[in-house]
Amino acid sequence: MHAALQALSEPHRMAIVSMLTDGERPAGDFVDALPISQPTVSRHLSVLREAGLVAVRKDANRRLYRLNPAPLAELDAWLSQYRRFWSNRLDALEAHLDKEFSQ
Repeated sequence: MHAALQALSEPHRMAIVSMLTDGERPAGDFVDALPISQPTVSRHLSVLREAGLVAVRKDANRRLYRLNPAPLAELDAWLSQYRRFWSNRLDALEAHLDKEFSQ
């Protein structure tokens, strides 16, 4: 879990993971979409792969990356113990807004 959390702490890696929610993508898609060079994209993909967040497969001369949801599920389980801290506040905000803007 710590490796996944550390890998996701970098904004470009978070963007790559977000792009993979739509499905498998070649590495070139990340180069085209992000304001960073191809070697930098490769380094980010390597970090994500080492953290278990992405998997890669070869397709002829391309490498296709896909999201591995298992580490994200582990992070979600860990975060679940903290949800009460913000869900109570969101409930209070909803009650306040309902009171202030009731029709």
